[in-house]
Amino acid sequence: EIANRHMKQCSASLLIREIQIKTTLRYHLMPARVTKMSKSENSRCRRGCGETGTLLHCWWECKLVQPLWKTVWRFLRKLTIELPYDPAIALLGIYPRDTEMLMHRSTCTPMFIAAL
Repeated sequence: EIANRHMKQCSASLLIREIQIKTTLRYHLMPARVTKMSKSENSRCRRGCGETGTLLHCWWECKLVQPLWKTVWRFLRKLTIELPYDPAIALLGIYPRDTEMLMHRSTCTPMFIAAL
């Protein structure tokens, strides 16, 4: 509910809004979800790391995805933008209420979308 209310207030671009909604509603079929639906036995991450392929794992926690997110955060630091390392910011566009961080939303959100 909070995520949906926040998305209505923040998203200027329809593309960004679509990705946020699909992420919130778990639209993307991750291996763990496909396994439950089709009685398949393979619920492992598609990237080949061997972990269970949940939504959070595939987009944030996977050891093969972490270098990407760390690179994005390093680039933000070079731009003197300090954000907490949090999947809610990158995947859902939910920023802390700190006014200084909210000012950088127009810079950060397109970068996160490009990374996806």
